[in-house]
This record gives sequence, structure tokens and C-alpha cells, in this order.
Amino acid sequence: MPVLVASDLDRTLIYSAAALALTMPDARAPRLLCVEVHESRPLSYMTETAAQLLTELGDAAVFVPTTTRTRKQYQRINLPGPPPKYAICANGGHLLVDGVTDTEWHARVTERLAGECAPLAEVQAHLAVSADPLWVRKHRIAEDLFAYLVVERELLPEDWVKEFAVWAENRGWTVSLQGRKLYAVPKPLTKSAAVREVARRTGADLTLAAGDSLLDADLLLAGDRGWRPGHGELADSGWTAPAISALPERGVLAGERILNEFLKASRAPR
Repeated sequence: MPVLVASDLDRTLIYSAAALALTMPDARAPRLLCVEVHESRPLSYMTETAAQLLTELGDAAVFVPTTTRTRKQYQRINLPGPPPKYAICANGGHLLVDGVTDTEWHARVTERLAGECAPLAEVQAHLAVSADPLWVRKHRIAEDLFAYLVVERELLPEDWVKEFAVWAENRGWTVSLQGRKLYAVPKPLTKSAAVREVARRTGADLTLAAGDSLLDADLLLAGDRGWRPGHGELADSGWTAPAISALPERGVLAGERILNEFLKASRAPR
């Protein structure tokens, strides 16, 4: 029976320059590998050791990148190792099989959203009138499934985030603040549902998971074992659960540790 490894990407396995958290002396900093270029500029990194571990993991388990990114944003990432057969994008809204959207899965997701939460247009309209241009840099709609803002984090009022979260909760939506992006995502749109579908298709009898944000909580709970880094929304709130390991490492070294844990668990006798 195969092992399924479902992992968030940003600030879990890959890191922007701002999120690397290289607190050691410069001479002791790890060598980095660029895994994403955007508009001709390097954008995301992992350590060279993590890259080697991910390559090994691709041979030991079914590795499934599991991200809130859109398909277009995901496809500019160039991960080391064999290309994953399955990938989950748009927080579970798109299941890619050999890089192509599974249209039947997407139809099932959109049908569920239509019946279980307020429409995207209502959330979009609320953000248009309530989010202050003083701290909003961009309004974005992702895959016609959810909305997010690119914000100036230091200017973003904490009270506004809390009020918006309550407003969204009452309409069946979740709010998550990750770096400079504030997401509003329908509650029925989950990474865990897509991961369970991949587990069903592959016949996996063990699912391992990792993630750092509120949107990853359901993913971690869906796994048999899970890991979260020492940074991010989940760490900041002290979130934990049975079978979830809270790691002390922060930044890019947390990604390396997570891949080590994945590899050890994948190779352990069952």
C-alpha cells in the first residue's frame, strides 16, 4: 500500500526571501535552491538539503503538493524530484492529474459551494466597500472560487480583520491572514476533501500532512500524522491536535525538517 504525502507549499516547503528566517550568522546560512521564478525574478526557495530530501520522497511515497495557489501560480513552481502525478490547487477546488484539471472533481466542488455558503459575489462586494485603499494594494479573485487581498501588513487594522472574520463566518466562509495576503475562502472548499479523493484513487493506507496556516488545519486533521512549523497562523495561535507534531524550526529550515519527517515516516515499517 502506498504512503500519501500531502503538503502545503508556501511557508511550509518553499519560502520567499522575506520568509526564509535566516537568523544564523551569514557564514553558516544554508545553501538555497530557487524553485520559482516570477516575471524573470527569483521568488521562492528551499535549502539544497530539502531539495534532495524531496527528490528521495518522490521515490518513497505519492507526493501531492496541496496549495491555496491558483493553477497558474502553482505551475510556475519547479520542484525537484519526479513530477507529481497529483496536485491540489485553489484550496481543493482543482485536482490536477498529470497537470490537467479533473473536470468531474471541479464540478462536484462548485456544486457543493453553491448549496452550502454565501456566493463569492457577496464577499467580493463586501470587501470592495469595507477594505480601505490605505492598506489594500490589490483585490484578487482566484479561479472564481475565493477572494484575497494583497495588503500592507503593518497598516492593516487588527480590528478590521476580526470583524471581517465574524462577518464571513456567519456566511459560511473562513478568513486567513498569511504574510501580505488576506484570504476569504468558502468553508466547504477544503484541501482535506481533495486529499481524501487522492487517497481513494491511489489506495494509500497512510496519509502524512504538513501546513502552517488556518487553511491547513483540515488538511492536518485529515492525515494519520501531521507536522506544522514553528511559524505561521497555527503556531501563533498554539493550535495542535492528536497526531500533530509542532516543530520548533522556523523559516526555510522548517521545510527541511518537515521533509526529513516525511521521509522517515514513509520508510518506517507498517
